[in-house]
Amino acid sequence: MESLPAPELRGLSSLDIPHLQQLYGKNIFRPAHTRTLLHIMVDIVKEPMTLLLLASCLLYFLLGNITEGWMMLAAMLVVTAVSLYQDIKSSRALDALQQYTAPSATVIRDGQEITIPTEELVPGDLLLLSEGALIPADGIIVSANDLQVNESVLTGESLPVDKDMQAGNNQLYQGTTVNAGKCMVTVTAIGNDTRLGALGLSIASVPPPPTRLQLQVQKAVRRLALLGGAAFVIICLVSFIKNHDIINSVLLGLTLAMAALPEEIPVAFTSFMALGAYYMSRQGIISRQPQVIEHLGAVSVLCLDKTGTITENRMQVVMAYDHRSGTLTNLEERLSPADSRLLHYAAMASEHRPFDHMEQAILEAAHRQPFNDAIMPDMIYEYPLEGRPPMMTHVYPHDNGMMAVAKGAPERIMQVCKPDAQDAALLQQHVDMMAARGYRILGVATALHGNNPLPQRQDDFSWRLEGLVCLYDPPRPQAAPLVAWLYANGIAVKMITGDYAATALHIAKKIGMAANGHVVTGEEIMLLNGPALRQKVQQAVVFARMFPEAKLKVINAIKDNGEIVAMTGDGVNDGPALHAAHIGIAMGKKGTEIARQAADLVITDDNLEKIPEAIRQGRKIHSNLKKAIRYIIGIHIPILLTAILPLLLNWKYPFIFTPIHIIFLELIMGPTSSVFFEREPVETTGRTGNRKQTSLFSNHELMVNILQGLAITAGVMLLYYRFMQHASIEVTRTVVFTTLLISNTLLTFADRSFTEPVTRTVKYRNNLVPVILVTSVLFLLAIHFIPAVRRLFGMAAISLQTFFLCFIAAFICVAWFEVYKAVKHRQRL
Repeated sequence: MESLPAPELRGLSSLDIPHLQQLYGKNIFRPAHTRTLLHIMVDIVKEPMTLLLLASCLLYFLLGNITEGWMMLAAMLVVTAVSLYQDIKSSRALDALQQYTAPSATVIRDGQEITIPTEELVPGDLLLLSEGALIPADGIIVSANDLQVNESVLTGESLPVDKDMQAGNNQLYQGTTVNAGKCMVTVTAIGNDTRLGALGLSIASVPPPPTRLQLQVQKAVRRLALLGGAAFVIICLVSFIKNHDIINSVLLGLTLAMAALPEEIPVAFTSFMALGAYYMSRQGIISRQPQVIEHLGAVSVLCLDKTGTITENRMQVVMAYDHRSGTLTNLEERLSPADSRLLHYAAMASEHRPFDHMEQAILEAAHRQPFNDAIMPDMIYEYPLEGRPPMMTHVYPHDNGMMAVAKGAPERIMQVCKPDAQDAALLQQHVDMMAARGYRILGVATALHGNNPLPQRQDDFSWRLEGLVCLYDPPRPQAAPLVAWLYANGIAVKMITGDYAATALHIAKKIGMAANGHVVTGEEIMLLNGPALRQKVQQAVVFARMFPEAKLKVINAIKDNGEIVAMTGDGVNDGPALHAAHIGIAMGKKGTEIARQAADLVITDDNLEKIPEAIRQGRKIHSNLKKAIRYIIGIHIPILLTAILPLLLNWKYPFIFTPIHIIFLELIMGPTSSVFFEREPVETTGRTGNRKQTSLFSNHELMVNILQGLAITAGVMLLYYRFMQHASIEVTRTVVFTTLLISNTLLTFADRSFTEPVTRTVKYRNNLVPVILVTSVLFLLAIHFIPAVRRLFGMAAISLQTFFLCFIAAFICVAWFEVYKAVKHRQRL
């Protein structure tokens, strides 16, 4: 396709832009309600933990316990501040992501083509659009070539429609996509004033379905919340039956509800995803939806598109066969013979300012050869590309007549040149050899024509075969290392391409894919269904001649096999498959806008080395989130049971904890789970889950986690029982609270790994390790050596021997997990 004619238009002046932006605003969709700081505060106040704190605060004031009331009020302010900080931090990370993911547009301003963010478009801008572009604003077509637009987002019609400059057919709408061709458009409406905005629609406004990990986290939180609710009701009833004091009974119930409520889990999930996405964006890996990062940790199959993803999407002339001299030249190793005009003729048969990648490569190669006539004669006539197989012809003045130069499919060139049987057999040998290497092959022919009228058909010249030109889209340098890394990490690799089978197989072998020599085509895929299809996609490695429907069918079949699928792509035809995959990965530099919009991840510089980094980050997030949740569950169990069992067992001091003690522990656990574990390094090198696993933990993992909590509970309750026999409630409370605090610190370090001993995890780099240790020591010192703090918490001074007993109990109750890990490690060996 020829480039667009340049209309005598200079576009808007840059001096007018500030006024127009002030008049029309930004080209963004503005929802009716935006989330302000007030909305954030309201959401925080509505959180269950805040409501429990508020109820406890009011009850303390009603009972006349003013000090405790003010303490709970202060605790509520601290919890609110922490929640606000986490929300703002996550929001800022997401805002930063939006800066990275903002699409761009090419416009003409001051007579120059420039690229700007689409949100800076204003009415009157001259907008340039090409195949694959997502149309960012409403506009009127100024000029167009072979333009087709997909308007399904507005009309529901799946087939593209033709567009041109004729009135009634020259309107383009925001949110639609250029299916083919290119055009220049005058912007008429932006933002909410577009047809899409008037309908109240936004492509980005549809929330994605919950991910596997989101569902697992929600399931775990619901179960723990139900446990807390049941404990609240039971304790309120038991306490009221015993002492007939409704206010104190409700206060005790609130204490237990606080102990059971796993509010740290959703906070940790949100923080891990938002911050993980932000860290990745700084490395050039843009996550359009942070929640989908967790899928990366479980990817089991990576489907690679060939053109533009594995390869550079940059054609290169690699071989030439000059039929006149019988010379076959590998142009990657040397130049063509000095007397060969083959590449010069191929350049003459190409557009002088080509848009096509193959023609660009031909002109580049021709300029490097010994015979290089830099001055191309003016073309007299052009026979456009036509026929099956296709061919095109350019006619030039030559001596006292004309010369026709053609290039096209080898079959068509041989057909019009009519070689004898011997030459035809030789040419076919060369064609077969070149095709087996995956090369694109063009035949080149010339014909001398006098001053007679040109024939109606280009086939009717007296053609002479000049030779064959081979082109090749070379693989990226990072492709082979990427495939090797994927295999080493247990991830299957498949190629899905629209290219020819021989080309696909050649590239697959070149980059080290475990291709078995068999290629499955799109037509074969469309004939299969059910078990036969699932078996075929499981066995096949290379899929060729794939069209969008076939690509989509392959991706869905792989998903039906229980795999977690990632798909890379850069073209319009990759959009449906990118959207269907668990993780769609688009190339940000050379990829089309529709591919970027359909994908979950965008690699800004098209560097395939970023894919392993993205997978490592997904595995890190998944693994560290599991560590955080195991820690949360492990410490919640002893807190809850220590608060509930003494009452049910009718012990001497049934109410050892008050809301003040619980909220203090919550203030320790929250930052630990959402910040400390998020900073942990990548530990696992294997897959972190599978699609069929509906629970966050396996039954075995959950049982070990519960045993961690029960072990700490056993140690705390033994000391509780021993000291309540002869000590005051203040001393007993101090012993119990101290043991829990030490257990909490030790559990933090024990849960840094599910498999590695603490002697190895202590070497993990995490700059928050000193912070956790120093903070824990300061808390203990404050409780034991500051009288005002002891009185506030209802505690008493204890001897060094008693403190050492608390430490030993906590150590034993946590250290068993290290023994368990050592035993499991030996079994694996």
